[in-house]
Amino acid sequence: MPRDEYQRQLQRLREDVLEMSDRVCERLERALAALETQDDNLATAVITGDHAINDRYLELEQACIELVALQQPVATDLRVVAASFKIITDLERIADLAVNLAEYARRAERRRYADVDIGYIGERVVEMVEAAMAAYAADDAAGARDVAAEDDEIDRRCESASEFVVRDLLETELEAEIGLTPDALSDEVSRMLLTIRDLERVGDHAVNIAARTLYMVENDDELIY
Repeated sequence: MPRDEYQRQLQRLREDVLEMSDRVCERLERALAALETQDDNLATAVITGDHAINDRYLELEQACIELVALQQPVATDLRVVAASFKIITDLERIADLAVNLAEYARRAERRRYADVDIGYIGERVVEMVEAAMAAYAADDAAGARDVAAEDDEIDRRCESASEFVVRDLLETELEAEIGLTPDALSDEVSRMLLTIRDLERVGDHAVNIAARTLYMVENDDELIY
């Protein structure tokens, strides 16, 4: 039956989006591990493997286009396709941010900002992405709203971490105190601030995924604006 095949295509799309999410979260966790351990080989693997995520994104983008063009979904089904299309875009951008984190890991030469708990913030944003995808999988509007609430805490932690780095820079007396040249210190500060910014952006993409899910389930754009 043609309609049965259409429903299978919709279900397959959702399963494929979840599979892409698993791959992206794994890459994000590996990038965070590279940052923590300054493992150059692990960082390189994250960077060079990004093409696989880009290829998967293009495959799923085509699947969404074909569903709209050939099946002309309406109402809830159309929202499923539209939400899935937007979610794979968020996932592809999270994968790009994982590449950024891996590149920062390769550039890191010392752990000047060990007091900034990048590992904890990283774990929390990975959990946000996983929770947003779980809400998508289960049509869970309440779960989607919980993800948005979690982002406020991530924003506060990132702001606090950035303030710590800037305050340290202002109070540092450079070589006399820490043995760093101004250029070396500038690189360290820049790398740390970019790391914090990119983790905050991962949290923002998790909120985007939650917003797409809420729109899909309840036709509600509450989290989009």
